[in-house]
Amino acid sequence: MINGKKVVAVITGRMSSSRLRGKIMLPLVGKPLMAHMIERHRRSKLTDEVVVATTTNTADDAVVALCEAMKCPYVRGSEDDVLGRIVGVGEKHGADILVQGMADSPLVDWRIVDVLVEMLEKGGYDCTSNEFEDAYPDGFDMRVYSFPILKKAEHVDTKPLLREHAGYSIRSQPDRFKIGRLRAEGDMRWSALRLTLDTREDYALISAVYDELYPKNPDFSADDVVAFLKTRPDLVALNSSVKQTIPAL
Repeated sequence: MINGKKVVAVITGRMSSSRLRGKIMLPLVGKPLMAHMIERHRRSKLTDEVVVATTTNTADDAVVALCEAMKCPYVRGSEDDVLGRIVGVGEKHGADILVQGMADSPLVDWRIVDVLVEMLEKGGYDCTSNEFEDAYPDGFDMRVYSFPILKKAEHVDTKPLLREHAGYSIRSQPDRFKIGRLRAEGDMRWSALRLTLDTREDYALISAVYDELYPKNPDFSADDVVAFLKTRPDLVALNSSVKQTIPAL
């Protein structure tokens, strides 16, 4: 909580992802990826509640079972309506500020989340993110919204792609919305480094990072990841040829 405002982190994820099916339950140092996501978001000093937003598909019963085992709240909704699922969580859990977490980012750092939450509140922004200019490596990117603004967007964003890519109508219109941009500094300015999870090559790299860092410190940071990979160009090369697909919205 910050200044009396409730902060809710919503992790979206489903088993039927198109490029790497079942990725949210792939093992990392013996635990499902989604379990790590929940734990990493729970370490935030400002987040009051972490909630998983998955789908009503039978395949996602496994996600629900994991949430129940970890005593993590969850909601189930339409596979295609990510925006509706996220806003539904915010409404149900009384969010004032909503953190958008994505299960293709298993290296998310709560320290970055907390900086963005503080930035949003202090600056009176509608959205804060670190995925703009001077971008962080792909996989550390995070978005934080003023929930009333996101809720308004949910009422007007009717196009299917805007329902799937939640919050895009806010992030892409700085002339209409007040956007706070967190710029990377120093070694963190490595936008070519790919740490998101969409392919088997991505999984090989992320697994190697977890195998190296997690046993030493389960709360390893983004700085720890970058410092390690600076010494391992062989690992960085594993997925350097993977191209991120960006839909036309």
